[in-house]
Amino acid sequence: MRYAIVVEKTENNYSAYVPDLPGCVATGATVEETEHEIREAIAFHIEGLIEDGLPVPPPVSIVEYLEIAA
Repeated sequence: MRYAIVVEKTENNYSAYVPDLPGCVATGATVEETEHEIREAIAFHIEGLIEDGLPVPPPVSIVEYLEIAA
């Protein structure tokens, strides 16, 4: 499966979340660390859903970048 993630710069680090997996979040000191942590968070989140007998939401979010003239 391929889930979209959002990585945001905060005051002191980076944070990430998965729009299709509410509550699935991670933080890190760098973008690379944050991406590593969110990968682990996604796996852990999905494992927990399966263990609890809950459905795993399919990835449906779409990520696009838009060019805006300044």
